[in-house]
Amino acid sequence: LYPGRPPAAHARVAVITTGFGERDYRGSAAPEGMVTFRTTVDQTDLWIAAARDLTDEARRSVTEHRAGIEAYIERHPDFATELSPVPEDPSAPPLVQRMIGASITVGIGPMAAVAGTISEAVARDLAAMSGPVFVENGGDLYLIGGGERNVGLWAGRSPLSGRVGLRVEPKDGLGICTSSGTVGPSLSFGRADAAVVVSRSGALADTAATELGNRIRAREDIEPALEGILAIDGVLGAAAVIGDALGAAGEVELVGLNGAGI
Repeated sequence: LYPGRPPAAHARVAVITTGFGERDYRGSAAPEGMVTFRTTVDQTDLWIAAARDLTDEARRSVTEHRAGIEAYIERHPDFATELSPVPEDPSAPPLVQRMIGASITVGIGPMAAVAGTISEAVARDLAAMSGPVFVENGGDLYLIGGGERNVGLWAGRSPLSGRVGLRVEPKDGLGICTSSGTVGPSLSFGRADAAVVVSRSGALADTAATELGNRIRAREDIEPALEGILAIDGVLGAAAVIGDALGAAGEVELVGLNGAGI
């Protein structure tokens, strides 16, 4: 995440090693005028930028939201493994209801929404204390306030990785979520190096990014996959990278990073 214009050509991206492998998109991606910190609770590993260090508050937020999801899974074990939408459940916790709603809209399992849902929930909790806040959860980012920003696309071994980004203005909240068939532990049935979806809903952005990634197995799949994802109500824009091929559609503005041109 780069503040304002793309960084100078000499800027670099530091490497942070986690239990899920190298998260090279973190480190030097520090928004100007904000404090960055990490919060880890079990499998949830967040990078957060805020007006001040809110590590304790973030941990409480993550713990509370995870507890609600985990308790629901204890009562409904199939929720954690289902690859198709599950029925709406008005008795479920609010975050679970968001996950179910997103899965029904996109047509895949509800756990595809979990990281983006938690990112948004934590961001909204912290925004009341911080003003602008950005929360990244394994490639699933939720931004609130802070003016125009450039969000870099991390696409593993693709030559475009770290050299292309999206220029966005989060205002009251914007989810930018990424799925990949070649990077990270997430389940994907495709081969995209990066499949990115932008939505006001973190749950929808995450679920739609998973589906976008599922649809891309070769570079010729990019255009029809983007068209299909843009047809989903609530999706604002999308981008996809496979090898040296890049496609984007909808309300997204591509920018060059680290001296790269577009």
